[in-house]
Amino acid sequence: MKQESISVFDIFKIGIGPSSSHTLGPWRAALRFIDTIKSAGIENVLSVRVLLYGSLAKTGIGHGTNVAVILGLCGEDPVTFDVNEITPRIEQITERRKMVLNGSNEIAFDPAADVVFLYDESLPFHPNALTFLCSFNNGNEIAETYYSIGGGFVVKEGEEDGDGTMVQLPYPIEKAEYLLAACEKTGLGISGVVMENEKTWRSEEEVKKGVLRIWETMRDCIFRGCHIGGMLPGGLEVTRRAYELNKTLTAGQQYVDFNDWLDVIVSGGHSFKYTLDWVSCFALAVNEENASFSRVVTAPTNGAAGVVPAVLLYFIAFCHGNDNDKIVKFLLTASEIGSIFKKGATLSAAMGGCQAEIGVSSSMAAAALAEAMSGTPDQCLTAAEIAMEHHLGLTCDPVGGLVQVPCIERNTMGAIKAITACQLALQSSPGQARVSLDDVVNTMWETALDMDHKYKETAEGGLALQLPISLSEC
Repeated sequence: MKQESISVFDIFKIGIGPSSSHTLGPWRAALRFIDTIKSAGIENVLSVRVLLYGSLAKTGIGHGTNVAVILGLCGEDPVTFDVNEITPRIEQITERRKMVLNGSNEIAFDPAADVVFLYDESLPFHPNALTFLCSFNNGNEIAETYYSIGGGFVVKEGEEDGDGTMVQLPYPIEKAEYLLAACEKTGLGISGVVMENEKTWRSEEEVKKGVLRIWETMRDCIFRGCHIGGMLPGGLEVTRRAYELNKTLTAGQQYVDFNDWLDVIVSGGHSFKYTLDWVSCFALAVNEENASFSRVVTAPTNGAAGVVPAVLLYFIAFCHGNDNDKIVKFLLTASEIGSIFKKGATLSAAMGGCQAEIGVSSSMAAAALAEAMSGTPDQCLTAAEIAMEHHLGLTCDPVGGLVQVPCIERNTMGAIKAITACQLALQSSPGQARVSLDDVVNTMWETALDMDHKYKETAEGGLALQLPISLSEC
């Protein structure tokens, strides 16, 4: 097995919804292509076209893939671009049929003609493929193909699979057994081993600061999603539910910011029903924001972005977890589990179905919660195994190609399963477990290979066929 060095900041990426593989990945691919044509003389570019293949074509409208590649070609950064400017910018480009390439060179560009959806064509390496074609005024041409392989990771044709920085880590971890061995050797918990690896790239202070920024983005997304009502975009007429649920649970109590809101939540008690409602509300809020082209954090994908923050906020609100060091440990642990699945299987629903998204996110959250609750490394890995074991075979069948039905509710299920898996692991003896996390990673990959393509983010099977809506309506 080849080594791949993946940082916590590769697994958790700040970006814009609704999909890490169909929105963020193509956006980042476009930015990489911009670097190519800059070196070739961007001021001499005459035209640019984008070809979308396979899953990117079949669900591209619902996932905003066309929007993402256009904004990437404009040179916009998905981490900082104002989400309120997405629609006006695309409308302006469509109306004028012109684009300012990388913010510097205006070229003719008609989104309807220059972003091509090749619904019946796929490339062999990965279902999420896109090709950029660029012509220069001297007659030269450049073509580059990229693959969005899940979780916002992008591979250029001919590159190695993975875009994590290739460095020599003190504790290379390709499998769960390697992670456990590192914990036993050092006496550190999972988060401690991950921190030692992270210090290869940056200082411990920088790591903590960056991870807390990830949490702040997640936190803000939850809070924002709980306070916006109405209908989700896309034509499916899905009503946002986090807003009404939050209003019911807070029962008219007053607050002005997140901290006040958290105090209100904590003051409501710890009954099972109350806690369950809040965990569901947190997860709904994130993925309703994701479906609205808002700012989210891939965890490890956008479609599964609600699970990890929902479980983390559960820990903060109901398990005395409102402590920066505990939050950092939680997210470091979660990232390593996501990394193991990325290396041993896939984070792409177009390759592995929704088990690769909700399943992985639930596994990440379960292990992270176990570590935060003072579980041993063995117990954390057991929690991760339990969570994924009960997501095996989960298909990706988005109605209308939108990240809404059944995606949003699946995040609530993934969060609850993660909490249950953690509790089971903490009350169990890992030595008695018959199935290891590595066994489950292998099984997930084998299941992915066996799964029919129509259940892999194509909107051609499952629930996607049960509602009378087409991609053109979206």
